[in-house]
Amino acid sequence: MRVLVAMSGGVDSAVAAARMVAAGHDVTGVHLALSKNPQSFRTGARGCCSLEDSHDARRVADRLGIPFYVWDLSDRFKADVVDDFVAEYAAGRTPNPCLRCNEKIKFVAVLERGIALGFDKVVTGHYARLEECDGRFSLYRAADAAKDQSYVLGMLDQAQLAHSLFPLCDVPKSQVRAEAAELGLGVAKKPDSHDICFIPDGDTAGYLSRALGEREGEVVDQDGAVVGSHSGFHQFTVGQRRGLHLGVPAADGQPRFVLEVEPVNNRVVVGPKELLAVDRIEGIRPTWTEARVSGPWRGLAQVRAHGEAMPATITSTDEESLLVELDSPATGIAPGQAVVVYDADRVVGSATISAARSTNRGVA
Repeated sequence: MRVLVAMSGGVDSAVAAARMVAAGHDVTGVHLALSKNPQSFRTGARGCCSLEDSHDARRVADRLGIPFYVWDLSDRFKADVVDDFVAEYAAGRTPNPCLRCNEKIKFVAVLERGIALGFDKVVTGHYARLEECDGRFSLYRAADAAKDQSYVLGMLDQAQLAHSLFPLCDVPKSQVRAEAAELGLGVAKKPDSHDICFIPDGDTAGYLSRALGEREGEVVDQDGAVVGSHSGFHQFTVGQRRGLHLGVPAADGQPRFVLEVEPVNNRVVVGPKELLAVDRIEGIRPTWTEARVSGPWRGLAQVRAHGEAMPATITSTDEESLLVELDSPATGIAPGQAVVVYDADRVVGSATISAARSTNRGVA
């Protein structure tokens, strides 16, 4: 096959490319330039998409003897990922920019261009497993549970899965690094990136304040009593404990957490941890890896990239909504996050969380 490998400059995509070469495919590497002014170096293990990463990807391609290109997708990345991230926080929601990047950049923009150029598949270093049966593609968790990335791929549909390959589906991260070392790839010991790539210093609150400005508002408890102030509601997300700077301690002396962000009132609502517990998740804009499953059906729900898969009853009454009823309450679930639903290890679909509720208390 003619395959296009998205090479980030990290060890995972490097070994994915090497495995494709070893399998005898016609391999081309591409690095995505996602910033008009990328930083020269990463900060420790934070961020990605720096000039250093681009050079690392090129060196790997040279070592493997494959053609290598850099595609400038910075304008599309800013519009579809960065601007969306800021807009979601401005609306009081908590987005997942990595999932958005996979959806809009790696598996829409790159896939569209790759297919137009005559490539059969787009290859990435994601840890997930694909299986084909009678022309249908199913997405599963990877063999390495600690590195499984099926959650951030949960929005992919059949057309996208049909043109995707994940060569690291069957190996643990330790083996990936060992393979890179055996091949003499300089990225074998390179640390993994984490946090948000366009916020390499990890200061999300500071980034949002620079983007949205500061606006004084009240921090109130669950009864509406003012217990503090803030300089911008966008600096907070449901479940947050740090950075509240409350002037009035709780009557029971226990810590308080963000229960809700109210952009219209410019308020942040705080309360005890037990009020974070929700057992009903409402989702909008559901996507399905295969066909829509109306339900109700028994499955698993996951709301964070490396979060717990929680037993649930799942229902999709129409094309625009998804209802997830958890067997046991969970905490820290915020509107804007993605809920991905599974049948055992198979990804069934995903949706954007519009509300998280307790059947006993209403909106969390």
